[in-house]
Amino acid sequence: MARREQARLFGVLGEPVEHSLSPAMHNAAFAAAGLPHLYLRYRVPPHRLRAALDEARTLGMGGLNLTVPLKEAVRPFLDAVTPEAERVGAVNTVLFRGGRLVGDNTDARGFARALRGHARIRGAAAVVIGAGGSARAVGAALVASGVRRIVVANRTVARADALAARLHALGAADVQPAPLTALVRGDALAEAALVVNTTSTGLHGAAVRVRHAATPRTCLFVDLVYGARPTPFLVAAARAGRPTLDGAGMLLHQGALAWEAWNGRPAPLGAMARALADAGLALTRLGAAATFGVPRPAHA
Repeated sequence: MARREQARLFGVLGEPVEHSLSPAMHNAAFAAAGLPHLYLRYRVPPHRLRAALDEARTLGMGGLNLTVPLKEAVRPFLDAVTPEAERVGAVNTVLFRGGRLVGDNTDARGFARALRGHARIRGAAAVVIGAGGSARAVGAALVASGVRRIVVANRTVARADALAARLHALGAADVQPAPLTALVRGDALAEAALVVNTTSTGLHGAAVRVRHAATPRTCLFVDLVYGARPTPFLVAAARAGRPTLDGAGMLLHQGALAWEAWNGRPAPLGAMARALADAGLALTRLGAAATFGVPRPAHA
């Protein structure tokens, strides 16, 4: 008789975290794979992160995800990070390896997978709005995909400078920091094949001011937030006749990659997608098209 696998606890840490659809997605995957594990949400502010990780280690948890604002704050509390997390400079997945906490990043690869079939970006120009952990992942994915030129636009130009320097160190031949006003003027958009909003402005119904019509008509606008109604950023892009994509595909694919890292087997992607659909999220070609509820961040 085959020995039944011992049940383990998994979860997502963040603040806020109540909106997260990760439990629905991961618990469906466990059920489809015949595993007795459980995935839960945990509201953890940054000042409680060390204590939460210590408790997770004591409990012998199977794995964790991190969402805002913990992806960069977690690094001092980990025993090691994977080469991918080192490359990206942020951690969204924690692996438990013999009592050691190892930080990984599945956001960059999840974003790249979600983008497949929606835009041809090798040798193209791209604009990344924001300079936080999600922007780091998107930028790293763009560098790996062979984007020719990247503009990093951020409210705080010093943070845009820092991210631009990091992407240059990863191999980006042409990466430029810019203030958000460059998006209003349009001078950063003239050659863009892709514009990605990595900020959380859409969660609150706010808009990033962008001169959408300054881009080529085929430029794809992506917002990492997803919801029943497109964010103002995507609404304005659609009004300008540009194609749009939200963050639902990234949610699915980064989750599947994390699941595989924890469990050492292929993720049941179909079951995960169906769970998100049952929660009200419609997925196209296991990519993304949101049709539900209040907007949510893709990485949670």
